[in-house]
Amino acid sequence: MLVGAALVKSICCLPTWTRTARLIAEHAALREAIGGAPSQRACYRFATKLREHGDALANCIDRVLAKLHAAKPEMGKKVAIDGSDLPAYANGQRYVSRGGALRKKFSDPDATWGHRSSISTRSGGGYYGYKVHSAVCIVTGLPVAWKVETAKDPELPLVPVLLDTVERRGFAVDICVMDRGYDAKVIYDETEGRHIRPVVPLRKTPAVKAGKHKPPTCDHGEWTFAGVRRQAWREQMALPDRYLNPGVGVGQGKPAAHADSPQHRPVQGALPSARRGRARVRQAQARVGHAPAARPPDRPRQAAR
Repeated sequence: MLVGAALVKSICCLPTWTRTARLIAEHAALREAIGGAPSQRACYRFATKLREHGDALANCIDRVLAKLHAAKPEMGKKVAIDGSDLPAYANGQRYVSRGGALRKKFSDPDATWGHRSSISTRSGGGYYGYKVHSAVCIVTGLPVAWKVETAKDPELPLVPVLLDTVERRGFAVDICVMDRGYDAKVIYDETEGRHIRPVVPLRKTPAVKAGKHKPPTCDHGEWTFAGVRRQAWREQMALPDRYLNPGVGVGQGKPAAHADSPQHRPVQGALPSARRGRARVRQAQARVGHAPAARPPDRPRQAAR
């Protein structure tokens, strides 16, 4: 029953156990689902025991996630990392009075001031409380790692901590999605070093506005992404109107075949280096599908005088 009350508090995003117990007492369906209506004192005693036995609670969560991973093997391969504001249930007024001095005493001394972005139901700005940093599975929508810090703590240093927790719980992450606030070199180095592909929108820096983030171009057009070789862990780029074999490296693509254009047939082998000699030229022309040039007739030798 108390575990069910904890689920109700989490799903309904209730800040206190008092409101949770009152909500359960007012709804017959909730009482029937969790097996009764716990009192406020019972809920607070249960929360105190959970904090005192944090190791047992962590082991319980690890076993639940292991069971979910066994039921859904694709869980944890694609995760999204972000921080969400968690306002403290306390007097969060920054100043003692309007235009007065800064407040020094709060009913929740562990919380700090931070900043949050705006959403559809409220405007952005400062708030007093905490921040939940979590890694959520994109496929199932379930969290696989989380950590609660104060509102002023930055988000970037907690990315390695969350990834370590995800790996410790047996999940193999392939792709990590983050928002624009994580667009930093330290994040790219951390994720690439773990063989994880980061998906992060770029900030509007001067280099991005100048177009330096775009792929290389040539006379044929813009180069496109052609996959990743996991053995060598490197990207492959394909030239315009060309395709890549899975086993070849960058720049060794072959032109796409066109039935109406014999000069665009696939190359059957690597072209030889440019050398003098008609035999080399005819061999190269035969490989790319061109008809070899007609060999001029030999000149009659003049009789020796």
